[in-house]
Amino acid sequence: MDMARVLVIDERDGFAELLVERLRESHAVETCQSAPHGEDGFSGLLSGGHAGLLREQDVDTVVYSPPLVARRRTAPDLADAEAVFKQCARAGVRHFVLLSSAAVYGAAHHNIGLLSESRLLLRGNKPTLSNAWLELEALAAFHLDEGQRTRLVILRAAATPTPGGADYFSRLLQTRVAVTLPGHDPSLQFLSPEDLASAVCRAVEQNAGGVYNVAPDGVVPLRKALRLAGARRIPLPRTLQRLARRALAPAGLAHRIEQLEYIRYPWTISNRKIKRELGFKPRRSSVEALRELRDAQPGGRAADSGIARSGEAAQPESADFDDFGMDKQYIGAFGRTLFKFLHDRYWRVEVEGLNHVPAKGRAMLVGVHRGFMPWDAVMTLHLLARELGRYPRFLIHPGLIKFPFLFNFHTKLGGIVACQENADYVLERDEILAIYPEGIRGAFSLYADAYRLGKFGRDEFVKMALRHQAPIIPFVTVGSAEIFPIIGKINWEWWKRQTEWPFLPITPTFPLLPVPLPSKWHTQFLAPIHIEQRYPPEAANDPATVRAISREVRARMEEAIAEMLRRRKSIFSGSIFQKEPAGDETPRYEKRMSFKEKVS
Repeated sequence: MDMARVLVIDERDGFAELLVERLRESHAVETCQSAPHGEDGFSGLLSGGHAGLLREQDVDTVVYSPPLVARRRTAPDLADAEAVFKQCARAGVRHFVLLSSAAVYGAAHHNIGLLSESRLLLRGNKPTLSNAWLELEALAAFHLDEGQRTRLVILRAAATPTPGGADYFSRLLQTRVAVTLPGHDPSLQFLSPEDLASAVCRAVEQNAGGVYNVAPDGVVPLRKALRLAGARRIPLPRTLQRLARRALAPAGLAHRIEQLEYIRYPWTISNRKIKRELGFKPRRSSVEALRELRDAQPGGRAADSGIARSGEAAQPESADFDDFGMDKQYIGAFGRTLFKFLHDRYWRVEVEGLNHVPAKGRAMLVGVHRGFMPWDAVMTLHLLARELGRYPRFLIHPGLIKFPFLFNFHTKLGGIVACQENADYVLERDEILAIYPEGIRGAFSLYADAYRLGKFGRDEFVKMALRHQAPIIPFVTVGSAEIFPIIGKINWEWWKRQTEWPFLPITPTFPLLPVPLPSKWHTQFLAPIHIEQRYPPEAANDPATVRAISREVRARMEEAIAEMLRRRKSIFSGSIFQKEPAGDETPRYEKRMSFKEKVS
């Protein structure tokens, strides 16, 4: 293979110098230089752009990072980019490396986290930041891929803050005061400039084509990131920030509202593809990238950060953070206070069959969710963490993390947006995956139907368990439906759009006084269904097998619920797992349900 003759087009002086230096060290690069900026007085040499330099230096490889639009400092300058693409196409450049951004995926509560290269979502024609990066990539493909004369590789880099950088995250992390949003502490990735330069070198050396995410292993929560950078956090609601933009602007604290989305929700990306296909693995974590940024500032400012500098004793913040934001210290703190009170005193949860939950290894918990508020999942998490030291991950509806404080609450408890990729993530790590197969509509069942199981969707939980050879452990709770017994519903379109709930529920206390009732709970974990001993992973592709397993799980749960209801004498007190006394002890609730069944 011929050695590459590289031209780097990047207005970030510091990074351009670093990139040129690393490329010159590469065994696959013959020559490498950085293109002068237009304002440097080289316009004559460039002959109206970079075309003259491309011909004069006989360049066959171009590395291009688009400048940011001056007024936004987050979106790429598409006019500049299109001019460069056209000039490179006319010059017959053989290999083009486009430095794009992970901002292309957008930031939203529907993001599943650790997004793969194929996880782009259509977001309409609005001029959003993500759409601007999408258009950049589309322009590159249109001008450079035509006739396959140029091999195009797109590197979607995670946030790469640089000393003195003008981009959003560089400015956010290098300011004394950072304005954020209350109730949102998303997991973020920060890429070291050194690692981005190394990724470019690998792409050039392997003459790579296609799209690759470039991100470090590991994340860091926003609050910790700001502490690492030595910035003080001031959380202000979005509405207040809109109103106070003029007041915040002189101090450089007024950011575009769209930018705030990127510190409101996670937009982490997966680096599996670049590891697998190009053999590239970043050497620095997000925490190490932030330390480099902090130490590169004047005086290596670390005041008020509470983080250990090089050579100092490591602080807790140097530990690995959970990729999806689970915080076991947060769970433990609530477990000693609120959760303990609710579990032991308020709902007085009675438990049977806890021995069926394995002390180690992968497993899938399949349950019934009622009462529309996710307190039954929270109590299950608290129970397993306290008694077994295990932390199940619940697949949740994205509507649960849409709002401030609810976002922090659910993500720190380990909730992850429901999808196949996240299920794989949990089970591949031999953790416990918990799922409510009825979905959100099961949680919103009317009280008259609260203890009748609804449709189990497409039985995806069975396929997940089969693929990962995980035992299925059904579990049911009687009593949680009574904390917010739904006696009516309002089909209000505005409410549905805002909350993503199927309707506005009406209960004796909600929405006027949203306090859950102190019903008595009874939770039973049933014997595991060891499908891994009966079927191979390939059985996940057999619809008949999947349906049979789903029916077996459903039958066991229905039988357990019926027996628990038969034993229950009171909604607010009593035990149902003790030996049943002689005589007709069928509770009135069960008799009413039976009567309704007969009428229907």
